[in-house]
Amino acid sequence: MTTTGEDHRAALTGPWWWPRRRSAVLDVTLAALSSIECASQGADFAGGVGLPSGAGLVFGMLVGAVLLVRRRWPVAVVLVAIAVTPAEMGFLLGVVGLYSLAASEAPRRIIAGLAGMSLLGALIVFYVRTEQEAAAGALPAEGWFVLFIALTMSLGLTAPPVLLGLYVGARRRLMESLRERADSLERELQLLAERAEERAEWARSEERTRIAREMHDVVAHRVSLMVVHAAALQAVARKDPEKAVRNAALVGDMGRQALSELREMLGVLRTGEGSVSTAQGAGSVPLAAVGAAAAAAASRAAGDGGVPVGDGPCLADLDELVGQSRVAGMAVVLSVEGELRAYAAAVEQTAFRVVQEALTNVHKHAAGARTHVRLAHRTSEIAMQVENEAPPVDGEGAAARLPSGGNGLVGMRERVSALGGVFVSGPTDSGGFRVSAVIPRGV
Repeated sequence: MTTTGEDHRAALTGPWWWPRRRSAVLDVTLAALSSIECASQGADFAGGVGLPSGAGLVFGMLVGAVLLVRRRWPVAVVLVAIAVTPAEMGFLLGVVGLYSLAASEAPRRIIAGLAGMSLLGALIVFYVRTEQEAAAGALPAEGWFVLFIALTMSLGLTAPPVLLGLYVGARRRLMESLRERADSLERELQLLAERAEERAEWARSEERTRIAREMHDVVAHRVSLMVVHAAALQAVARKDPEKAVRNAALVGDMGRQALSELREMLGVLRTGEGSVSTAQGAGSVPLAAVGAAAAAAASRAAGDGGVPVGDGPCLADLDELVGQSRVAGMAVVLSVEGELRAYAAAVEQTAFRVVQEALTNVHKHAAGARTHVRLAHRTSEIAMQVENEAPPVDGEGAAARLPSGGNGLVGMRERVSALGGVFVSGPTDSGGFRVSAVIPRGV
C-alpha cells in the first residue's frame, strides 16, 4: 500500500532535522561508533607525534560526533573527514559522509569535487603506509604493487558509498516525484468527481424542466378546452339543451383523456422510483422515462380520440388542433404559405407546441377573440405566428378566462432557442397579442 505526499509529510515526526525518530537513533548510533573509532585512532596519532593521548582521544570523539549533522550539513562532514585523513583517522566518518553527500540534493559538481578530494587524500595516505610496510619487509617492495594496493584501498573507501548514495538519492527523488504525482492525480480525480456531480445535477435539473414542460403542454391545452366548454355549457344550458348535452359530452371526453394521460405519466414516475436501486444514475433514468412518457402522451393530445400519432405531434396535426379550438367557440383562421417540406421530428414537434401553447394562451387570456394562425415554409427554416385580436368585453368572454401559471411563454422560448431559432412575443397595437417563432429546418 502506497502513501501520498500529504500522508508522507504527516509522518515526519522526528526531532530537530531528523524526519523520523528511527533516523535520529541511527545517526546517534553511527556518531557513537565513529567517535569510538576516531578516539582510538586519535590517541594513537597523538602518541606517535609526541602529544598527550588524552588530547587525541577528545579530539577524535569530537570529530566522530560530526556524523550527527550528516543529514543537515553533509558537505561539512565530508570536509572534516578529508581534513583528518592525514592523521589516518575517521574512515567510518568518510564513508558515511560521502554516502550522505551523494544522496543529498547537493549539486553534482560539489559531489564530484569532494569525492575526488577524498579519493586523492585516501590514495596518498594508503600509498605512504603501504610503502612504509613494504620498506619494513611486510609486503613486496615492487612499486606497481604498492600503487595497486593504495589505489584499490582508496577506491574501496570512496567509490561504493558515492555510487550507493547516488542510487538512493535518485530513488528518493523518484519516490517523491511519484508522491507528488499521486497527490496531483488525487486532486484531479476529486475535481473530476465534483464536476461529474455538477453535470449530473445539471442534467437532472434539465430533465425535470423538460418533464414539467411536456406535462404542461400535454395537459394545459386539453384542460383549457374543458374549461371553455364548461363555460359555454353554463351559458347555453337553459337556452339550448341539445347543445348543452353536446358540450357536456365533449367535456367528459376531454376529461377522460386528460386523466388517462396523467395516469400514464404518474405510473412511469412510480415505476422509475422502484428501479432507482438497480439502475446507475438513479436521478436521470426515471426522469428520462417520464420524459418519454410525456412525449408519448403529448402525441395523443394532438388527436381527438386519444390515438397516438407517430412518435409525437407534427405539422400535419395543426388542422385538428385548430379544429378543436373552433369547436370550443374560438374563431381561428389557419393560413399556410409555401410548399410543405421535410423537417426534423424535433422541429415539427416544437412548431406544433408553439401553436398549441399560443392557442391555449388565447383561451386563457382572450376568450372569444378572433385568432390568426400563420405558417410559412421557407427554404431553410419554418416560421409560425399566432396573433389574436382584442378580446371581447361581454360577460361571456370574461367568464371563459382561465388562470395562468406564467410558464407558457417561457417554455415556448426555451423550446425554440434549444433548436437555434428565434422567438418573439408581445402585445399588438390593436390590443391583441402576437407570438412569432422562426426555427431552422434541421434536415
